[in-house]
Amino acid sequence: MLTSVQKEILQILIDLCMKSNYKPIKGEEIAAVMNRNPGTIRNQMQSLRSLGIVEGVPGPRGGYKPTIEAYNALNITTTDEDTTVPIYKKEKKIENLSVSTIEFSSIPHPEECKAKIKVIGDIKQLDIGEKIRIGPSPVNKLIVNGKIIGRDDTDGILLLNVKDILTIPHKQVSEISSKNLITLEPQMDIKEAAWILSNNGIDGAPVIQNQQLIGILTLIDITRAIANKEENLQIKKLMSKYIITIPKETMISEAMEIMNKNKIGRLIITNEKKEPVGIITKTDILNQITGLKYLNTH
Repeated sequence: MLTSVQKEILQILIDLCMKSNYKPIKGEEIAAVMNRNPGTIRNQMQSLRSLGIVEGVPGPRGGYKPTIEAYNALNITTTDEDTTVPIYKKEKKIENLSVSTIEFSSIPHPEECKAKIKVIGDIKQLDIGEKIRIGPSPVNKLIVNGKIIGRDDTDGILLLNVKDILTIPHKQVSEISSKNLITLEPQMDIKEAAWILSNNGIDGAPVIQNQQLIGILTLIDITRAIANKEENLQIKKLMSKYIITIPKETMISEAMEIMNKNKIGRLIITNEKKEPVGIITKTDILNQITGLKYLNTH
């Protein structure tokens, strides 16, 4: 069984390999992401090579690449009834379906990799030829995009032609969030707020009073108010007071889980004094995960 450090190394190796178009990754690159000594990474890589989980590529441009066993070592498996690995189709989560296991075959190249997926629930709502997204898995943070090429209704098995196998970057939200935080004031009217959001190319912003976060306003809120002929309202009467904040040290994977659980598209980031210092959206996370198209935003 792999240690937690080895699993983390594999997740980072796969992520870096994807982003580099499957070029070998040097141990120093992995060490930089993990903030560890390169010698420690090389020692771990020797163990992983002996297990056939990674392969070494010699030469000045060499490094390490994951084998199919790397993906199997990070296999999606869940036995916890409270934990689910979701399936998405056309950007929407399919209710009452969850993945219990996934087994990879062939080699981990998008055009050739296949996956056998065990699904809990009725898979008859999924047709051959449809594109789906699986994950992220709760522990390994794996995401699989692909097309259904086979289905066994009796055993609840899907055969997937894999397009992408991705991992959520091992980063804190403060590393990818919007640093220039645009804020609104509660006494603003809707037109002024709409101009600020539109002029800055954003679809939502926190409402601040006396340096304290008191609400959040989105373009959807504004559109709804205009449709109800309430365009003269101050935004303090329109804003949502249901605010979820996260510390700046929160990991990206945890932030995504919070968004999905609460069905929201953005989170306010706070510092040690609980003051708002940034905002992270699902779009920010999408930009970090190459090839990810099916993230639920509803």
